Amino acid sequence: MAITVKAVCYKSKVLSNNESPLMLRVTKDRKLKYVSLGISLNPAHWDFSKNEPKADCPNREYIEMLIADKIKEYSAKIIELKATHQEFTSTSLVEKVNVKRTNRKTVKVVFQEYIAFLIKAGRKSYALSIKQTYNSIKEFCHSLDFYFSEMDVAWLKRYELFLREQRLAENTIGIRFRTLRAIYNVAMEEDAVSQDCYPFKKFKVARLHQDTIKRALTKADIERILSYKSTNRYMRFPIDIFAFTYYCGGINFIDIANLTQTNIMEDKLIYKRHKTGKLIKIPLQPQAMELIKKYHNAESPYLFPILSPFHNTEEQKANRIHKVITKVNDRLKQIGKALNLPIPLTTYVARHSQATVMKKAGVPTSVIREIMGHSSERVTQIYLDSFDNEQIDEAMKNLL
Repeated sequence: MAITVKAVCYKSKVLSNNESPLMLRVTKDRKLKYVSLGISLNPAHWDFSKNEPKADCPNREYIEMLIADKIKEYSAKIIELKATHQEFTSTSLVEKVNVKRTNRKTVKVVFQEYIAFLIKAGRKSYALSIKQTYNSIKEFCHSLDFYFSEMDVAWLKRYELFLREQRLAENTIGIRFRTLRAIYNVAMEEDAVSQDCYPFKKFKVARLHQDTIKRALTKADIERILSYKSTNRYMRFPIDIFAFTYYCGGINFIDIANLTQTNIMEDKLIYKRHKTGKLIKIPLQPQAMELIKKYHNAESPYLFPILSPFHNTEEQKANRIHKVITKVNDRLKQIGKALNLPIPLTTYVARHSQATVMKKAGVPTSVIREIMGHSSERVTQIYLDSFDNEQIDEAMKNLL
């Protein structure tokens, strides 16, 4: 773990006064980091063999004192880090020495403040996702009382190994790292870490992705679900929610829960998608209108019996929605097993399936994107990949 700190004249750079800047060159494990000393001189006054000002250099004593003080500062920090067995790079060492240039927030503080911000903004689901990564890193490090500058590429590789040893799915690992990268970006925006420390230029998160299994059903399977009969009265509501999702362009459960009579205008369903804030306008199919009439309750402003006037705060609403969606999906999975469906049945399957059915019917991806409220066609294409694979399979049969 060889490390050196030397003063150098950066003669490859010439300033407007025809002088070159003096820099500190921090070297660790053959990786260099240059730090300006804030002064410059004529290269003719610098001894490049000894890396010090020549005897005839103007202000030589001041320059030597400045260099000595800076090197002493770095040496003290190196001793401290080694004594406490803290790992560091040339970049993170510079960050630690120049603490006054950054807003000294620990990883713990940045995470907690951002989680609190999301909850206050009504984005509790995303806050819970951030909290999962927070807990994961805490389990890995035992404490989050350290700074983002310490999260170098080597640290990220160790964290990845930790996650793999837990036998997490590839996409789960990818979510952990995308979340961590998002929080790191927040830390940079708040000047809690220098952009020079950013490790995700070399550590590529995009590789942590695995194609998910098909989550779309055929139109025939959808019809079997919608016509499913059960003596258990609690099974009807999950099927109706599945149907409403399917008939209304794959509307998300959280958006269904928040629908009121004000969202219906001239036989159209108009609402803002909770996840993206995108305004969705779709025609209400007769089957969807029948479901709305079925669950109409004059004492509640909501179209479906998920939320009620009792749920006043965002936290109460989020807890209630989480509780109901869990029960709905558990019962849908039971129905799926009874019908011998090829995949576990959830409301999300209805969202995928309606997109695939529309694509097979010739609806352009751009239109499906608008119906589903996606931020881009790229996101919509993820839903349609399984259909595209089916097309390829059928096309290849022509070779036989």
